[in-house]
Parts: sequence; structure tokens; C-alpha cells
Amino acid sequence: MSLAIFDLDNTLLGIDSDHAWGEFLVEQGAVDPVSYREANQRFLAAYQDGTLDIHAYLALALKPLADNSPEQLAAWHQQFMASKIEPHVLPKGEELLARHRERGDTLLIITATNRFITGPIARRLGVDELIAVDPEVAEGRYTGRVSGTPSFREGKIERLDEWLASRDVTLDDAWFYSDSHNDLPLLEKVDHPVAVDPDATLERIARERNWRIISLR
Repeated sequence: MSLAIFDLDNTLLGIDSDHAWGEFLVEQGAVDPVSYREANQRFLAAYQDGTLDIHAYLALALKPLADNSPEQLAAWHQQFMASKIEPHVLPKGEELLARHRERGDTLLIITATNRFITGPIARRLGVDELIAVDPEVAEGRYTGRVSGTPSFREGKIERLDEWLASRDVTLDDAWFYSDSHNDLPLLEKVDHPVAVDPDATLERIARERNWRIISLR
């Protein structure tokens, strides 16, 4: 039995769920349509370029969680799952999860998108183990701040090491599937790195290192 680790956005999903949630909030009138959309696009471009300031981004992304009640957020997320996520669940991604599940592997999603967004998505995909950015909660409401280390770039390794230390699981013979060059630190740590519909930078590096390249589209 091995550990099979999966990035979520643009890997198992055909979209970036974090960016899609921002667009959904604009459509609901929950945020300023001009300034929020501009910032959302700017941070997405920075992520793609490898220059994202994760804490600056999270200050934007987590504020709507603090500004709205848990009941409103839950109602919105239900709509979000139906309208934005379900159409972009990749059947080949589900088949890949099923193959690892049938092998008896431990399935883990690790993502830089926050747990409010990704928890229901992981459940939809049948993956029990999730490492995500954890929004801070106080007295039953989100504060708009992050709790602990964001699971982004090297932060994914830190959070994974914490996760491994609490379980009888190792990285021996582990797999990691990702589309993004931002995940190079973790791709370099596993025995089976796989580039999934990779961005240009990751595709170049994967070819140089003879890593497997696949498409789930």
C-alpha cells in the first residue's frame, strides 16, 4: 500500500476552484464586482507566474468568509458545488482515484485552496484525507485569518510532514499528481511524480527529468 497524493485545482478538477469561488461571489453580489474580480485575476496570474504572495492572497480570499454568516456561506457553497464544481469534475480524474483506491493506496488531496471550499469537493470525490489552507474560526465564525501554515509550495511539505507524523504512513513509493510548477518542492520528494496537464514550466522540467506526463482532460 502506497500514499497517492493529488493536487486538486486543474488536476482532478478542470478548473481552479479558488478562482471560481471568487467569481461565484461576484455573481452573488457578495463582493465588489470590479475591485474583487480585478484582484482575483491579478492573484491568479501571480500564481501562474510563480510569484504569488500567499498571505496577501489569503487576506482577500478569506475576508468574505468572515463577512458572512455560516448559514449564508453553507447555502452559497451548495449552489457553488452544483453550478461551478460538478460540471468540472474530470471523469478521468475519478478513474485515476478509483485505480489507486482499488490498489489499496491511501488517497490524499493536498491543495493551496482553503478547506471551506475544498472540504465538500474532497467528499464529493470520495477522498477522506485532505490537507488544505485552514481558515481560522473563533466562536463559530470565520475570522478572515489563516490558521497555521498555508499548504502552498514548501508549505505543502511542512503540512504533509505533520500529517505523516500523526499517522502510520510514509512517503515510501508515494505518488504525487499535479499540474503546477508551484508544486515542484513536493513533486521532487516522492518516488512517483506525475505531471497532469502541466503548465509550460512544469512540462519542461518533467521532460528534462523523465517524469511521467498524463492528461485527465
